[in-house]
Amino acid sequence: MGYETILYETRGAVASITLNRPQRLNAMNAAMLRELHLAMDAAEADESVRAVVLSGAGAGFCSGFDLKEQAEARPAGVAQWRGLLRRDFDAIMRFWHSPKPTIAAVRGACLAGGCELALACDITVAAEDAIFGEPELRFGAGIVVLLLPWLAGPKRAKQLLLTGEDRLDARRAEAMGLVNEIVPAGRELERALAIAQGLAAIDVMALRETKRAINRTYEIMGLGEALEAALDIDLQIEGQGTEDKRRFLEIAREQGLRAAIAWRDARFAKR
Repeated sequence: MGYETILYETRGAVASITLNRPQRLNAMNAAMLRELHLAMDAAEADESVRAVVLSGAGAGFCSGFDLKEQAEARPAGVAQWRGLLRRDFDAIMRFWHSPKPTIAAVRGACLAGGCELALACDITVAAEDAIFGEPELRFGAGIVVLLLPWLAGPKRAKQLLLTGEDRLDARRAEAMGLVNEIVPAGRELERALAIAQGLAAIDVMALRETKRAINRTYEIMGLGEALEAALDIDLQIEGQGTEDKRRFLEIAREQGLRAAIAWRDARFAKR
């Protein structure tokens, strides 16, 4: 089938999914989220596919959810936000729950929902120029998929999320357990594909069941319930709305997203 916002192809036993909105730093809009589900459906239904590699076209992996689309749509209230946040959450968690191993190849910006997307993959390969972070609280938004505490621990997660850190380099991300390997810029996809090809040589059932066992360990520790509780809290944040986010989106509508980001960053420039 044809896709508008992603590229999908199979390379031997590996399915390659590329976020393909480089002009928007691969921001995830409604169409992309829908197509990610379709691509994962295709990969999981194809018995010849043994692993999935996710990457981004252009200079960055993914800048997060599409705030321009959100500014234009103007969702308000818990009822409107409930479906939107569930859509966002489920698309990202497809990569965590998939019975086939998922590998993220990250270069450049990997922020907000894009950072959560990379965290949801089983393995993350980062280029030396990769930058991670979740700046949502800086403009009054919440966190959709709260995986960070499970991977980095509560102290580091609180510092990153509560401060809205968005300049976490690949070395620091690796030290925190968010990245498996760091490679020279431009080699991240090659390395991710090589890992995927290696996984493809392993018995399908053994690979699937071992991933399921690891995920089940986290489920026993309460990951699923905790993520759902965090999503419900985010629903209250977005449904009620914050003055910071209202102002951010107002500037985005009137002056463009670059101006809104400049307004956001100026508030923290001297702190």
